[in-house]
Amino acid sequence: MIFTRITVNPRQMGGVPCIRGLRIPVATVVGMVADGMTEPEILDAFPDLEHEDIREALQYAAETVRERELPLVTTE
Repeated sequence: MIFTRITVNPRQMGGVPCIRGLRIPVATVVGMVADGMTEPEILDAFPDLEHEDIREALQYAAETVRERELPLVTTE
């Protein structure tokens, strides 16, 4: 999958993935969704964002989880 709205610049925000070169990390947007914020609330908080930015941030997060093994606590 090609991400056209996610950028990584080592000289910006410590190289974390951001939205369209803005200083808005993908993790911030994904965290806002996880916290239960609605799309209109997120767009109000970050007026430079667009609907497609939120959608692609979620797709990017899903893809990164598919590509990595994360340590999980085993419950028995």
